[in-house]
Amino acid sequence: MEFLENLFKNLQSLLSSYIDLDYSLWLYRFLTPLIVTFLLPLVFVALIYISFLVLFMYKLHRQVIMRAVQTDRNFWRVGRKIVAAIWDAHARIYHGYDVIGLENIPQEGPALIVYYHGAIPIDMYYLNSRMLLQRERLIYTIGDRFLFKLPGWGTISEAFHVSPGTVQSCVSILKDGNLLAISPGGVYEAQFGDHYYELLWRNRVGFAKVALEAKAPIIPCFTQNLREGFRQVGIFRTFFMRLYNKVRIPVYPIYGGFPVKFRTYLGKPIEYDESLTPQDLQVKVATAIEELINQHQRLPGSILMALLDRLPSFRRRLKKKDE
Repeated sequence: MEFLENLFKNLQSLLSSYIDLDYSLWLYRFLTPLIVTFLLPLVFVALIYISFLVLFMYKLHRQVIMRAVQTDRNFWRVGRKIVAAIWDAHARIYHGYDVIGLENIPQEGPALIVYYHGAIPIDMYYLNSRMLLQRERLIYTIGDRFLFKLPGWGTISEAFHVSPGTVQSCVSILKDGNLLAISPGGVYEAQFGDHYYELLWRNRVGFAKVALEAKAPIIPCFTQNLREGFRQVGIFRTFFMRLYNKVRIPVYPIYGGFPVKFRTYLGKPIEYDESLTPQDLQVKVATAIEELINQHQRLPGSILMALLDRLPSFRRRLKKKDE
């Protein structure tokens, strides 16, 4: 009898260890993809701080560097090129990044680039880098005020001319002959947009006032698969919307960092027309961006299909089907 009791205890202990092991393996396999999807966006954050470190070191040793490049009067130009090279390499390798319609941005003179805001505006980092490296032009950018409270952002904003922006400051940038990028949807569109790519501009017409006062053309801009690269978690939307309306900073958690295909499409310039009101111009620009979305974006967006877009054979097959 004692022998059977010992045998039963041993079997129970053995089964318990197997169950614990199986449960641990199941938990590991279940949680690993989940954890990775929330950690991948940190790659984007890491790139921002690598950019900060490069610019900080460049600023710290500017005298030595400027002596080495005496022909360059612009203090930040070399630092920007180094950072642009880092971001462009990441764009090409990780997202197979392409720009369609780069010829629509003027070689010189002002233009206002109005773009759809993804969960993270990584496409604007990529586009600005490509412009710096291929066209020798910097795109001035309007950023939300909360960004300027982040450590290191001051150096980046100084080097790349990122500012909170008012109507008058934006007009001055354009009148000085520069390129300027604005997203009317801003952080609200970033936080509460989804894979249906609806514009969430909430009747904002500030950008239209800027373009009309500066008499500058507007270039509509949209990046394919942007919402498939990074997404919001998709739950408790009402709660996070109420919280955002109170604190006015990004609060809705994101996940992703998936290596999907990114293509930025730049539409034909919408030339200055003095007969248009700001409201009329806003509608005209929104329609142009919606046309880019409907023409080039799969709706609703699919992460799997966006990953397959990286494959040339898959893209060729889709192109034949469209024809």
